Amino acid sequence: MTHQRIICKSEDLLEKGNGVRFDLPELGERMTAFAVRFNGVPHAYLNQCAHMPVELDWNAGDFFTRERNFLICATHGANYEPHTGRCVMGPCQGKRLRPLVVNELNGVISITLDKS
Repeated sequence: MTHQRIICKSEDLLEKGNGVRFDLPELGERMTAFAVRFNGVPHAYLNQCAHMPVELDWNAGDFFTRERNFLICATHGANYEPHTGRCVMGPCQGKRLRPLVVNELNGVISITLDKS
């Protein structure tokens, strides 16, 4: 069984801008996730570094590097490709962020969760 959940309006997710954070109680009491837009496409991931279970952003929604070309873990400096979640630099090189199925339709960004 799948469950679709609205995250934000499409206009709230700016190209290489701040991400939209959201709670994800379906996966745990304190679990959070985020969505970003990169190359026109929305992407969503659990807000958890692949190196250690810490959130990526120190400042809420601040996920991109200064150059706005990678997602970065503020604690470890790991850099992730925004479109794949793959770590390309840092202590977790080769590992990945955990992706969520994200959809954009009729001006709304949503995620689809499997409910088993």
